[in-house]
Amino acid sequence: MKKLLTLALGLSLASASAAPVTLTYWQYDFASKVSTMNELIKKFEAANPDIKIKQETFPYDAYNQKVASSVPAGQGPDVVNLFYGWLPQYVDSGYLLPLPAKDFPIKKIESDFVPMIQTSKMDGKYYALPTSVRTLAVFYNKDLFKAARLTPPRTWEDFIAAGEKIVKGAPPRFTTLGFGIQPDGQDYHMVREVLVRQFGGTPYSKDSKTATYDSEAGRKAMAFYTDLATKYKLGVPNFFPGNNSYRDAFIAGKVGMIIDGSFAVNTIKNGAKFEWGVIPLPVMKDNGIRSNFGSYWVNGITKNAKGEKLDAAVKFLKFLTSETTQRTWLDSVGEIPASRKLSGDASLRKDPVFGAFVGSLPFAHSTLFVDEAGQRKAWVDAINTVLLQGNTPANAIKKAATDEQKILNSYYK
Repeated sequence: MKKLLTLALGLSLASASAAPVTLTYWQYDFASKVSTMNELIKKFEAANPDIKIKQETFPYDAYNQKVASSVPAGQGPDVVNLFYGWLPQYVDSGYLLPLPAKDFPIKKIESDFVPMIQTSKMDGKYYALPTSVRTLAVFYNKDLFKAARLTPPRTWEDFIAAGEKIVKGAPPRFTTLGFGIQPDGQDYHMVREVLVRQFGGTPYSKDSKTATYDSEAGRKAMAFYTDLATKYKLGVPNFFPGNNSYRDAFIAGKVGMIIDGSFAVNTIKNGAKFEWGVIPLPVMKDNGIRSNFGSYWVNGITKNAKGEKLDAAVKFLKFLTSETTQRTWLDSVGEIPASRKLSGDASLRKDPVFGAFVGSLPFAHSTLFVDEAGQRKAWVDAINTVLLQGNTPANAIKKAATDEQKILNSYYK
C-alpha cells in the first residue's frame, strides 16, 4: 500500500512539474493586431496553464516568404496567420493540416461563419478559419466636404463630382486630392470585384479557373477607374511615399476620399486630426447594382504541430475563433466579426463607422486566389500601363486577363 501511495505521489508530482506545451504563433507586424494578440494570449494562458504561446511577427512584405521557407523545413510556427488568398499554395504543398472534423464540423463552420469564408474550403475540407472578415467602403474627410458644401456621394457620378470640387492643384503638383487613387492598395480589388460586376459582368467563371473580365463590362470597369486619374484628374498614385501612401495622405488631411478596408479604421482613428466618416461604396446611377470585395486572414495549424502540440493548437484555434475573441478583435483592431450572429447584430449594422462595412457582407465576393501576389501584379501592372504609359483601357484589361490566366492555367493544369 505504501509503495502504491509513493508511486501515485511520484506520478502526481511529475505531472505537476511537467513543462507546459509551448506553441509558436506567427502573424505579420501590424501594431494593433500584435498588441491585441498579446492580450489575448495572456487570457488564453490563464485559462490553459498547461499551454504557453510564443508570438513572433515579421514585416508584411517578407511574411509570406518567411512562412513558405520555414514550415517545409520543420521550423517556424505551429499555428500561423495567413491571408486567405495564400491558402491554395499552403494546402497543396502540405504545409497546413486539415482542421480535425470532430473539433471543427463543416456544417457548424458554415452555419456559424459568414458565407465568404467558404472560399477557403479546399477539396471539401477547411484548413483554417478567420477571427474577422473585411469589406471595402469609402472614407471621407468631413471637414473638406463641409468646406466645399458637399454631401457624401451615393453614386459614382456624385463621387466624381465631389472629388472635382475638393481637388486642389493639378498633376504633378497636386496639393489636395479628390480621391486617393492607389492601384496596389485596395483599388485593384475594387475594380475587379466591384466595378466589373456593377457594369454587368463577372470576373471569373464559377469554378474560378477562368478569368472572364476581358469583356465589355471589364473594359468599362478599367476605363471608369483609370478615368478618375486621366480624365477627371482627381488624384495621382503614390501622392505620399510608402506602401500605404493613399491612407497616409488621407490621415494627413490631404485627400477627400479613399477606398479602404475595415482593417484601416483604427489606424485612421488614431492618426486623423479632423472629422471623418465612412459610407458604402457608390453604385452606378443607372442600375444601382451593389457589390463589394470581401477578404480575411485565417489561422491554421501547420504540420509542425504533432501529438500534444496538435491538441494544444486545436484549443488555441478554438479560442481565436470564439465569439469572445471576435468581439475583442472588433474593439481593438477594427475588423468585422466573422460570426454570422455577431456581424448581424443590429447595433453593429447601424454603427456610423462599421455599418457601411457590415451592410455589404451579403453582396461581398471573395476571390479564390491561387497566387495572390502574382494575380495582384497582373492587375496592377495592367492598370499602370494606362496611368503611366498611355495604354488604352481595352488593351490593359486584355493584358490583365491574359497574364492572370497564365497563372490560373499553371496552377489548375
